[in-house]
Formats: sequence, C-alpha cells, structure tokens
Amino acid sequence: MNKFKKYTAPILVLALGFGGYMLLLAIKPEPEKREQAARPVTVFVEKVSSSTVQLDVVTEGEVRSRVAIDLVAQVSGRVMSVAPAFTEGGNVMPGETLVTIEDIDYQLALKQASARVAAAQVQVELALADADVARKQLRGTKNPSDLALKKPQLAEARAQLLAAEADLQQAQVNLERTRVSLPFKGRIEDTYVDLGQFVSAGTPLGRAFATDKVEVRLPITDDQLASLDLPIGYEAEPGGGLDIEFSATVAGREHHWQGKLIRLDASIDSSTRLLYALAEVDDPYGTSASGEGMPMAVGLYVNGNIRGRRIEDAIRIPRSALRAGNTVYVVNSDGRLEVRTVQVTHSSPNYAVISEGLSASELVIISTIRNPIPGMALQANTSATDTGALSANPAEAADGAG
Repeated sequence: MNKFKKYTAPILVLALGFGGYMLLLAIKPEPEKREQAARPVTVFVEKVSSSTVQLDVVTEGEVRSRVAIDLVAQVSGRVMSVAPAFTEGGNVMPGETLVTIEDIDYQLALKQASARVAAAQVQVELALADADVARKQLRGTKNPSDLALKKPQLAEARAQLLAAEADLQQAQVNLERTRVSLPFKGRIEDTYVDLGQFVSAGTPLGRAFATDKVEVRLPITDDQLASLDLPIGYEAEPGGGLDIEFSATVAGREHHWQGKLIRLDASIDSSTRLLYALAEVDDPYGTSASGEGMPMAVGLYVNGNIRGRRIEDAIRIPRSALRAGNTVYVVNSDGRLEVRTVQVTHSSPNYAVISEGLSASELVIISTIRNPIPGMALQANTSATDTGALSANPAEAADGAG
C-alpha cells in the first residue's frame, strides 16, 4: 500500500498540473488582430499627352572632304620655289602657284618648237608654190599624175607643219606644268617636297582637299529609315534634302553646324545590316562655321540630328518612361501599378512615340521602382525636377506643339 502511494502520487500531481494547463489554454482570450495596410510607394509620374510630333533621327559619322587629291609633278626638274601656303593646313585659292619647278629646259624646248613651226611653214609655202607652177605647166596635159602636180609633196609639208605645231603645244604645256597649283579652293593636308629637291614626273608633291563642301556618311537603321519616310536609293533635288543639325565638342565647347541629307545608298550593308546616308555641308570653313567660328573640319567625328516626318496626334512619353522590352509602368485610377507592353513607333534619347498600349491623360512613371509588382499601391508625384526624368527640352516642346 505504501509502495502504491509512493508511485501514484507523483503521477496524479503531474496529471492534475497538465489538466490545469490545458484548461488555462482553453479559456485564454484571443488577442486582437490588426491588419496594417501596405504603405504606398512614392513615384514621379508624367501625364501622357497627344500632340503633333516632329521625328528626329540621331546618328553619327566622320567628316570627310568631298574632293581630295594628291599633287603630283607632271615634269621633271629641281624645285625652285615653294609658296608660303604650301604647308600643312595652308589655305589655297584656285590657280595659286604652290610649287615652281626649274623651267629653263622647257623654255628652250619651247623656242626650239617655235623654230620648227616657222621652218615647217616655209616648207608649206614652198610646196604650194611648186604645186602652183606644176599645175600651170601641166595645164594642157591630159590626166597628169598627183606626183607631177606636187600634191604628195604639199601634203608632206602640211603634215610636218602639223607635227611641229603639236610639238609647240606640248612644249607650252610642259612649261605651264612647271608651276603646280590647285583647280579649286582648298587646304593643304600634307607636303612631301621642299625647296631645292629634284623631282621626276610622277613624284608626289603633297596632298590637298577642297573646302567648298564636306560630306558625312551616316549609318541608318531600319527603324530610323521609317522615321525619315524615305525610300532606299533616295536622291534629293538640287538644293533640296532633309535638314540636319550636326554637333560636336571641340576645344571643350559644343559647336553646331547645319547641313542637308542629299542621298541614301541603293543597297544595305550586308555585314552591318545598316543603310548609309550621305549629308553635305557647304563652305564648312567659311559661312557654315559654327556660331563661335569653329569650322566643321575634315576628320571631325560629329553627331547628326536629322529632321524626319511629322506625326499628327501622336502619343509621346519621356524616354525615361520606356523600360526594357518596350514596357511602361502606369499608375491606374486606383493608384495601383500596371505594367503595359507598348508598341514604339519612334525612340530618341529624349522621348518615345507610342502607337499602341497607352492613351492620352494616363500617368506613366518616369522614376525608378525597386522590385515592381503589378497591383502594388503607389503615390503619384508630378513635381519631378530631375532633368533625366523629364523628356523634352524647350525646343522639342515647340516642335511638338507645331
């Protein structure tokens, strides 16, 4: 009996304790549950507008001369003089003598040719006189031969005169070639000879390029071609073409020049799948220099902004609102995030034109969102001042309003 009490008493105590614990759990009041609403994320937005948009195509290329030639000696001799303008960067006018080659031999050759012409003229006069005498002597002769009438002799004398006159012309040309000049207004790019050097016919003297026009070859993608609304192989009428504004940073300052797109290639580059356009700028070292007087120099790498077609009632959004994969984040009427896939008609560094997926007056997000989830609560803020977020500069806004 004592052993029974000894073992059952602890078990009974434990059972009573566990039962009491379970009773307390059963009658414990439930804690009050509070659901805390998610805090909306603040984003910068801009209202989608509909307006007339002037499409701009942005591309880049290297300025090159329209005409570039090698100055080559056409006669042999020693260089007697070199013009001050015959140096790298020298400004040269048409017909200005740049290099003079010793001409004494060519002056002597000219005098000798002149003497041969005079002698040949005398021979022609003698042959004419002999022929006249022979014709009178043979007046009564039936069918006299040409040889008897001195006709072959007269033809030979005339042929010798023609040959002598040709030699005279050649001597005059060779004498003129001792003075080397350009047939156009240009600049000297490089020089290879100097005073006292002997040159042979065919020796390169220097290299020059024309400055009346420069060209820029610009790559165009298929989407950009659609914005230009031009056919492959397009050629502008004389004096026509699309307006292009070129820009480049030179000497720490940004400069601008105006040009014209005058031609599109007739074929697409098979390696790059690009079409190339040719633009021209008239008088780049003179009247077409930038406002600060900087010429659009050959070899300069420039950006080109081409004025393309106009679109009426176009949906235009800031370029910062267009996300990867042509998606746009929209704040709907409930203040929730919507992720839209849109169709882009045109895109530039500042704005994008949308043909499908957006409507006017909707709010597009122009700021970054970390971990965007469709349906998440948003707080729209339209007072963004970040220049990277806002799309258009005043000039573009004026274009859009036009």
